[in-house]
Amino acid sequence: MSYFLWIEDFSSQTGGEDIACNVLGGIIEPEKLLGDKKKLRSVLKSEGVFIELNFGNGLDFIQNRLSDIDFIILDMNLPAYSGSLPNANVVKILEKWHGYKSTDGVDETLLSQSTKELQDIAGYHLYTQLIFKLGFPEKNILFCSNHGSDLTSIKSAFIDAKIELPIIYTKDSADDKEKVQAWVKNCYENPYSRLRRGIIEGCKLAKTLSPESLSFNDYVSHQDAIKHDDIISYLEILENFLPLREPENKQAIYKLFVRTISHEWDVADTKKIRNLAWIMKNVRNWVTHNSSLFSNVDEKLLAYLFIINMRLMFGFDSEVQSYENILFALFPNVLKEQLFKDKAKNDLLKPDIAKAYLNLKNMVLDEKIKDGFYFNELANSIQQSNSSLKNDIQLFSTLLYQMFWLVTSYPEVGTINSKKTLEIKFKDFKYLEKPYIEALARYIYHLSFPQGK
Repeated sequence: MSYFLWIEDFSSQTGGEDIACNVLGGIIEPEKLLGDKKKLRSVLKSEGVFIELNFGNGLDFIQNRLSDIDFIILDMNLPAYSGSLPNANVVKILEKWHGYKSTDGVDETLLSQSTKELQDIAGYHLYTQLIFKLGFPEKNILFCSNHGSDLTSIKSAFIDAKIELPIIYTKDSADDKEKVQAWVKNCYENPYSRLRRGIIEGCKLAKTLSPESLSFNDYVSHQDAIKHDDIISYLEILENFLPLREPENKQAIYKLFVRTISHEWDVADTKKIRNLAWIMKNVRNWVTHNSSLFSNVDEKLLAYLFIINMRLMFGFDSEVQSYENILFALFPNVLKEQLFKDKAKNDLLKPDIAKAYLNLKNMVLDEKIKDGFYFNELANSIQQSNSSLKNDIQLFSTLLYQMFWLVTSYPEVGTINSKKTLEIKFKDFKYLEKPYIEALARYIYHLSFPQGK
């Protein structure tokens, strides 16, 4: 999901239910949009929609918490503030633009007059703050008013300031309702914004962990151990890496993100690396020596690598984390939960795993590339060869997904009964033991085994 700030007073006979349905009905179940303003605020926050009910609180949010959201829905006409008196932020706007003068005593008449003027064009003030002072992308803002019949004041404010009037939708119009819901749905499902939000929330969560939760140092020698302050700096770089405004050439920044996220794995000791850590070690080697492999990375692969990296570097509990759920939404073709459980319990994942291993093994042999036994060794052998396969972007994208399975259910040499014939078997890995492993496996299954649908 993407996160929204919705500044709306819910001035409606139903207490706001109809307004909420008209705007958010395309992404949130109608039954969750029932109730008064207080209940709506609580429910919508859990859905990634932050509600502010007046101009003053909305202004405070955009000035102090803008990094918490990706898109903004603005009402035109808003109460200036809550309570009996405006805070300093609102007073500043009233004094600068609406003729109010602060004195030792409150001039109730002047305050009421100035407040009424502000209320009529509250959306204009918020919009100009966002665009001109905070650099918020215009296309990430939706004007959506209850007051479609009277937009004279807001239109005049834009015209007088010689600012192009943005499109203003009305929530009580059937045609506009459809357009509003479509805009909200497109933003909510936008892959770039979902990826960016998942990365931000993941980094924020990791920064709250204690220094003892840093598990990356398990993979490096003592002299290369990373300090807590350095890991915080690393997280802040990742958190701010993707700009709010979606770049036209986002693949270039995605490739740079892969290089940045994998940078710490330069010092990983191959003698200490195990299981999923091989994914990040190989990514680091490949992006360093053949960066063109990551020239066309999509949001799904980047989300996958981010999830793997965070799990390796930090000691989160085994439950699926909230940021992981945001990123999992990028994988629509998920294997159904019960079907995956059946496959895992009945040893029905092994055929897919074995097929992936044998395909890569045969590829290496056919190309006369240096052989190896483990899956990550075979993939790395291709990268160290002169074969044209080393530049096959789609191949290596698939191999990175498959590596999740082959470094957990890794190959082992066994014998067949009394014949003493050598046989390659695959370790029985407990994919259902940890919820996050089970979830990740389900979401990447079809990308790992394209013919296994």
